This record gives sequence, C-alpha cells and structure tokens, in this order.
Amino acid sequence: RNPENAAVAVSTGLLDKLTPEEVAGVVAHELAHIRNRDTLTMTVTATLAGAISMLGNFALFFGGNRDRNSPLGGLGTLVAVIVAPLAAMVVQMAISRTREYSADRLGAQIVGNPMWLASALRKIAAAAGKIDNMVVERNPATAHMFIVNPLHVMAVDSLFSTHPAVENRIAELEKLAEEMAAGG
Repeated sequence: RNPENAAVAVSTGLLDKLTPEEVAGVVAHELAHIRNRDTLTMTVTATLAGAISMLGNFALFFGGNRDRNSPLGGLGTLVAVIVAPLAAMVVQMAISRTREYSADRLGAQIVGNPMWLASALRKIAAAAGKIDNMVVERNPATAHMFIVNPLHVMAVDSLFSTHPAVENRIAELEKLAEEMAAGG
C-alpha cells in the first residue's frame, strides 16, 4: 500500500534464466510500481469497480420488476446489471495497463537502460507462452501480479487484460532507449 511496507521477491527461476542486467530491469520495474503506489491505486480502482457492480445488483433487486412504474424500467435495469459492471471492469483493466507502461518507463530510467527490461520481457514472455498455468487461467484475479500477462490458454481479449501486449511494451522501451541515447 505504500513504499514503507513494500517488498519485492525474486524467484530462483528468474535469477537462473535472466542476465544480471535483465534482473535489474525487472526489479527496477517492480520498484517503480512501489514508488508510484500502484498497489494503492489499483486497490482503490478495484473497490470502485466493485461498488459499481454492487450498484448494478441493487438495480436488479430494486428496479428489476416488470412494473411500468419502475424507476429504471426494463432497459435501464439491463444496463445497470450488465453494462455498468462490464464498463467498470474495462476501465479497471485499462488503468492497470497504464500503470504497467508507467512502471516500465520509470524502471528503465532507474537502471539507465530500457533495453535490459525489454530483453527480460522477451525472455519471460517466451517462457510464459510455453507454460500452461491452469490455476491462473481458472482464476485470473492474480494475473496482475505477473510481469507479463500469464493468461494465454483461454485467449483473454486485450480489452480485459491487466497487462499491455509485450510487443507494445518493448516498442515503448525501444523508443525510450532512443530518447535516452539522444539525451532526452
């Protein structure tokens, strides 16, 4: 929730598979999440999305009858029950993807070389694509805890993804490397 109570853990698998520079890029990315207070941001976002979903459920109970005097009417109830929670989830995922780009950028600036993280992302994404993590696939609530999107078996649409596509993240890191090389 804040930098004073944060921790970053690194698996032995990560240490075995990545170079020290790539590990530095990944750790800097995670430190950037801490510095940006992304856990707090995403907790507030998830709470608001949950509240919107709950309001949709209330609409079903209090406005869902077929009475013509219903305050919401049939279409209003349908929108409140289905569209509002879906829209809240889409906004929540969009904020999560934005936080990833921000952590990539700050993490790359911390280590001074965006290509370290770009290289790590390539390796991690390639390895993740070969592993079917059915626990996460069945319960994607923990997907945000991975540096790359672990959901691939069931092909989750990018609109509902917690992470931007790795190719897009690498492209942004390559642009940042050019900016940094040019003195920007």
